[in-house]
Amino acid sequence: MTKHAVLITVLFALIVTVVSVSVIFFEFYKLNKQQYIDSIFTKYSVITQIFREHEQMKSSSIMLEANLAVYNFHIEKDEASVKLILKKGIVLKKEGFQRVNESFSFDEQGFYTQKTISDMKATMIQLKNDIYFYFETKNGSVMILDEQLKPYRSWNILYSYTTIVAIISISFFLILQKLRPLIRLRRKIALFGNGNLNISFKMNGCDEIALVSNELEAARVKIGTVLESRTLFLRNIMHELKTPIAKGTIATQMLDSQKQKDRFSSIFGRLESLVTEFAMIEEVTSTHDKRNFKEYRLVDIIDGAIDMAMVERSSVSVDINANIKILASYRLYTTAIKNMIDNGIKYSPDKHVNIKIINNELSFESKGKCIAHPLHYYIEPFTKDNPEKNSFGLGLYLVDSILKSHDQALAHEYVNGMNRFIFA
Repeated sequence: MTKHAVLITVLFALIVTVVSVSVIFFEFYKLNKQQYIDSIFTKYSVITQIFREHEQMKSSSIMLEANLAVYNFHIEKDEASVKLILKKGIVLKKEGFQRVNESFSFDEQGFYTQKTISDMKATMIQLKNDIYFYFETKNGSVMILDEQLKPYRSWNILYSYTTIVAIISISFFLILQKLRPLIRLRRKIALFGNGNLNISFKMNGCDEIALVSNELEAARVKIGTVLESRTLFLRNIMHELKTPIAKGTIATQMLDSQKQKDRFSSIFGRLESLVTEFAMIEEVTSTHDKRNFKEYRLVDIIDGAIDMAMVERSSVSVDINANIKILASYRLYTTAIKNMIDNGIKYSPDKHVNIKIINNELSFESKGKCIAHPLHYYIEPFTKDNPEKNSFGLGLYLVDSILKSHDQALAHEYVNGMNRFIFA
């Protein structure tokens, strides 16, 4: 999820915005529709007034229909149609009220006004595209079609809603388009971190992402220059050291004293070994590109390490499945295993190392006392627990550096009198 956190955040904001706008428009739609229904329902008062005049004047039904037609009202006389409307129509609003009819009467005491109160229930019904008013009284009922009114239409609201959602969507799309360079930049940074030092961060534009990219490009160029200068410096130093060492080795053979000859040969041999280890350390620390890693059988790498260590095969026991393969730099990984073999034989009383797979991890077991210090003490350069041993204290440091370049780590545990070093 964190891999596309920015994209997910933008999409979440888009969804929340669209949902919020949709809810607001839906509530507005319901309110607007109800207001429309309330406004057109008031027309029942016109019909009521016409009926009141009809009853007071005792006019004919033809006159009633004519008066209703003036206001675009039409009485539905077909009983089947009325039943269909009541059955399938949608009730928009229903209201009950009392109708007061006034009439003049004459008796012995003279003229007086007679009021008659009757209950009436008015229902507004929609069927397809027509609006009907259905009136019910104790004397009967009547269905009246309003030929002028039409059902509520939401086209204006729908058009406004579509327009706003489209504007919001386009805005977020433009934001995503602006963020696309950020996604590409993240991928380039990941490649740079994996060792691809030749990748370019250069980007055209004047926005913040372009400015950050160009600053990263400037930093990449500076880092590349520093690394090239460092590599060139170390290689020149090692080359300059190898020349006098070679001359000293040749000059040693001209000494008359065998004791002096052996002493100087040992000195120049140790110096040459030290330069060789420095060269290996320089290669490990400057190797960040994993594109040159290849898949090898682990047993083949171990065989190469045994040959490199120049030890007897009987000194190393290998219990490894021949089908296990790893992605690695053959030369570097072979050197790491070779150093572990040298270390195990050097500090083991029986001069023997067992190499096996334990919990899917490569392990090196050798008899001996438990190491006196925590492991991190021994993976520091030039650290030696026993100064009498013929080493520079760079073996485990080199192993740890090689494993880090392979996304692994060196671990240690002491079990039943066995030192076990693990490539975890």
